[in-house]
Amino acid sequence: MKTVEQVRKEFEYNGQSMTRWAQEHGYRVHLVQQVLSGRSRFLRGKSHEIAVLLSLKDGCIKEPSGVSL
Repeated sequence: MKTVEQVRKEFEYNGQSMTRWAQEHGYRVHLVQQVLSGRSRFLRGKSHEIAVLLSLKDGCIKEPSGVSL
């Protein structure tokens, strides 16, 4: 599992913006921002999926809402 700071540094290291990541994975940018800012508890739904994909939490995604993986 990663911290929010680690995820942000990984975006920077890879030269990728949060906006680009959201678009590539089929999620709305503001929802990714909410997850990374702590405004979303990411317990279920798309915020849960985003947190799992970013390795912020353990969990599974049975049917991703975003782009097919």
